[in-house]
Amino acid sequence: MTRILFPGSFDPFTVGHANLVERALALFDEVVIAVGFNEQKSGCLSVEERARALRGLYKDETRVRVEIYQGLTAVFAQSIGAKAILRGVRTMKDFEYEKQMSDVNHQLTGIDTVCLFTEPRYAAISSSIVRELARFGKDVSEFLPNGYEPHFQPLSKGRVKY
Repeated sequence: MTRILFPGSFDPFTVGHANLVERALALFDEVVIAVGFNEQKSGCLSVEERARALRGLYKDETRVRVEIYQGLTAVFAQSIGAKAILRGVRTMKDFEYEKQMSDVNHQLTGIDTVCLFTEPRYAAISSSIVRELARFGKDVSEFLPNGYEPHFQPLSKGRVKY
């Protein structure tokens, strides 16, 4: 079985993320979506809540598993027997960052990174943009996969919740 790890904070998980999972399933037997603790990002939901929402989204897809992890992504990938790490690339800036991370991960563990270029219709969509739109009360449902819960609700004083 070929397994690929798709790590991220996924706050929220967008249609672009879902598209990458769908495309990865055509190439690999199993996709493990790994919701990670990222100390540099402050999330709207806990990692447990994000993982729960993803498990609900993929409850009928037996080839997708959702895990929570902390620490080095490459070490986690190795611990679950992943053959590669999946990353999406929207821009040249993304590419440069992912290239550096790929080099370090390969040096540390020997694991490869598979980069899939974002389809043009999803290139402008990022979790941070979706959070910002929601913060101002905009409907963001078109940016989230059908069946993905929870959804954003605007709060007072510019805060958002799902």
